[in-house]
Amino acid sequence: MAAFWHQRGRRQENGGLGSVIDGLGSVFDVLLANARLVLGVSGAAVLAIATLAVKRLIDRATSPRDEGDPKAEQKSLEESWQDLALIKTTPKPPKKQRREDLSEPLLSPARPLVPGEARDPSGCSAPLGAPQVKSSPLRCLTLQEKLLSHSSQLAVPEIQMSLVPQLARSICTQLQNFLRSKCPELPFGRFFLSGALLDGLEVLAAEHIHLMLPVVLDAGLWSLISGEDTVVRNPRYWMIKRIDLGYFPRGCSPWDRFIVGRYLSSSVLNETLHKLLVASINWPAIGGLLGCAIHPVVASRELKLEVKHDQVELSITLFPVVEMEDKVLLAVPPEGLVENLWLESFYRAEVSRVKKLDAGDSGARQLCLRILNGVCRSQPGLHKLGGSPVTHVILHLSDSASDWAEESLADRFQQVLEELVACLEKGVLPSYFNPKINLFSGLLEEEIDEMGFVLYRAMSEPEVLL
Repeated sequence: MAAFWHQRGRRQENGGLGSVIDGLGSVFDVLLANARLVLGVSGAAVLAIATLAVKRLIDRATSPRDEGDPKAEQKSLEESWQDLALIKTTPKPPKKQRREDLSEPLLSPARPLVPGEARDPSGCSAPLGAPQVKSSPLRCLTLQEKLLSHSSQLAVPEIQMSLVPQLARSICTQLQNFLRSKCPELPFGRFFLSGALLDGLEVLAAEHIHLMLPVVLDAGLWSLISGEDTVVRNPRYWMIKRIDLGYFPRGCSPWDRFIVGRYLSSSVLNETLHKLLVASINWPAIGGLLGCAIHPVVASRELKLEVKHDQVELSITLFPVVEMEDKVLLAVPPEGLVENLWLESFYRAEVSRVKKLDAGDSGARQLCLRILNGVCRSQPGLHKLGGSPVTHVILHLSDSASDWAEESLADRFQQVLEELVACLEKGVLPSYFNPKINLFSGLLEEEIDEMGFVLYRAMSEPEVLL
């Protein structure tokens, strides 16, 4: 800076031009003196570099040129360009980011132009002679498009679709042969498989399947009593009563050995079968024959088998089932002291009704059901909502909403969410086949609150569930 002040004194002798330059120098000095306060350390440094470069240009423009040096003019021009380059390459202080700028996309820095390349009007370089490809603008997907895209990701892997039913049927055959040889006096019907996998409603993975053990009863010796007429006051359960004991005493029916208080006990039957599964069947030998490992779950209240294959792992749950008077009853008693209750199952009627409605109007009810089952499976707080409750909501809406075409999938999906939230708020979801039955009666209040909270948040933005 001392050299700068010395040259400034020389320029003052040159008259008006020196005065103008002197005035500019004063302005620069004031700016530099206050730059640190106004712009901060980095801003003051940038301004100092730029000011120094401008002062060098002014010095060369006003200083006397050496006439004896032929390279003086060329040297002055070179130094001037260097100073201009110094100004251009000086980094700008970072701009303070505003809140609205956070949503703007970041632009990648431009690549220097390489010889042999052409630059298009948008600023992108491309090889000479290469065809210009117009970039398509980004398009936001609608809920309808997101649902259809999501449904394609829910398919069960092909290996599971083929291997799981094959393994389950082989185990079913082995179990039926064992019970016929071990308990020939018990008239079990033909065992069969059941579950969403076989009905095309399973999603993501085939990890479980149901094995039904039909219990064949003589209709003349047994009758049904609704749970609503018993002390439990629950219309979803039934009791199977032994009748006409005066004319047909105990022993006339092979199932009399499972009677407790004149009622066929689902608990006693399950306990007997559990002992057979755990202690009597040679599962290692059966597993070796089928190329897998089979282990009965000892601690479970259910009749459950765990199957491990090289390619899949499967859980098989066994259900003794009674079909009487158009009712399908499972040996699934509620927890507590009552051990003679049988749970009414609507699964077969649910699937049949949904498929019949879709066949009648080419609807997308099954597609909507698969998507919702996938949502409930992927969301921990919605696990107990999948399956039967969602199916009954869709069946209820089918009575009021007639348009179930695939083009209306988004509208129906949102409508199902709204109906589920309304039912959770009341804590009541009536069964489609029996309005007296509340499908939410087995849920805890905390579970209902959690499911309602998740779905309520998703009503305004259903995409968060996908």
